[in-house]
Amino acid sequence: MIVACLDLEGVLIPEIWINVAERTGIAELRRTTRDEPDYDKLMRGRIRILDEHRLGIRDIQQVTAGMQPLPGANELLGWLRERFELLILSDTFYQFAKPLMRQLGDPTLFCHDLEIDEAGRVAGYRLRQDDSKRRAVQALRGLQFTTIAVGDSYNDTAMLAEADAGILYRPPENVAREFPHFPVARDYDELRAAFEHAAEALV
Repeated sequence: MIVACLDLEGVLIPEIWINVAERTGIAELRRTTRDEPDYDKLMRGRIRILDEHRLGIRDIQQVTAGMQPLPGANELLGWLRERFELLILSDTFYQFAKPLMRQLGDPTLFCHDLEIDEAGRVAGYRLRQDDSKRRAVQALRGLQFTTIAVGDSYNDTAMLAEADAGILYRPPENVAREFPHFPVARDYDELRAAFEHAAEALV
């Protein structure tokens, strides 16, 4: 049994924080895991920026409520469901990912939680555990599942390395350059082909 483990942002949906940046005009919020490999540093910076601009969880939810999956994402998920088990592994947060997951047919999502105070301020965040994507894949392999993982950013590369096969999907040049041993897919057709190639090699 093969489990397809997909990152969410940049693979199936647009980057949430980039959309927040565009909606609010706060350029600093455009920074993502494509730019900053230290996730704690990235999130602490985001929370600081939200505080400086008096933005709370409702402001972010208003942005995500107006977002849609990337064109072709639902068709890709339908194709994957016919052939593999499917799991979404993300460093996003349940508090604002839910509307987008409904649009994707509610696949199983493992991600994190924000700490929200009574005023709706983002006070902090709680990770399931450190390096959660890699550890989820590691646990699946411990259960004798074969895994194919897909991601686009620095924070996905440990998951890709842990999986039986890893694929980079539309990574920025700096990530593709640093991890040349992962095959790169530039669109969903190439990603389907990469999945088929990986699955055949793993049989």
